[in-house]
Amino acid sequence: MAFRLITRRMFCAVGETSISRHSKSRWEKLKNSKAGVWCRSLMSDYKEACVDIFVGVYERPVKASVCMTVLGGALTCFFSKPDYSSFEVSLLERSNQLSLLSSWIRNASSDSHVQNLLKLRNEGRLCHVNLGLLSLIYFTDHNPDSTLFEARCSSLSVIWREFPRRVMDVGFAGHWWILDSKMTNYDVNEDEFMYLPVHMQKTSPPTVQKVELNERLHRESWVALKLEAAEKETIEMARSSTVET
Repeated sequence: MAFRLITRRMFCAVGETSISRHSKSRWEKLKNSKAGVWCRSLMSDYKEACVDIFVGVYERPVKASVCMTVLGGALTCFFSKPDYSSFEVSLLERSNQLSLLSSWIRNASSDSHVQNLLKLRNEGRLCHVNLGLLSLIYFTDHNPDSTLFEARCSSLSVIWREFPRRVMDVGFAGHWWILDSKMTNYDVNEDEFMYLPVHMQKTSPPTVQKVELNERLHRESWVALKLEAAEKETIEMARSSTVET
């Protein structure tokens, strides 16, 4: 019995030693292979780069903060730039805002810009280009899906120096800036004041004293009138005289 136990333990120890040697030799082979050497060198490079980054941040905190701010701003602009679908939504919203106003009140500049964009959109001539940090909306002479000779001939294509003239809007930081600027005071028709004198065409905002005076007069207009005794007697005498006559 004791001999069997000793023999079993000897075989188990020999087996564990052979397995550990076999696994160790396999790990050593994998570690010394080309892929293992490449992975170790790559990890060491990344480790040194991370150490250099932390050392640079510690030694130059101002430069690091500026770089991080610029990088964060660039990433924010990249992920917040609007696309063509958002431009169509903004254009339709502006068109609905203008349609709720009378033609006598509507701003001519805002209305003409929006109507021109709608015409180009309906004709399929508005195109969108993504420049990474911003987006551009520009118009073409023909629909991109058109099969006309003028639209497909490379010799008749528009040269690049005319591209800035064709840009209709710039999308940056979640806004379409030209469309928003054109819609400023869209409910003010400036043509109504073109026949007025020059000094009446431009009005300055009221001062604080004038605003307070107007508010006080408005509040007093709702207060009931208080008549004095002499005024009451005069009213009674007038009433009695009219009754006697």
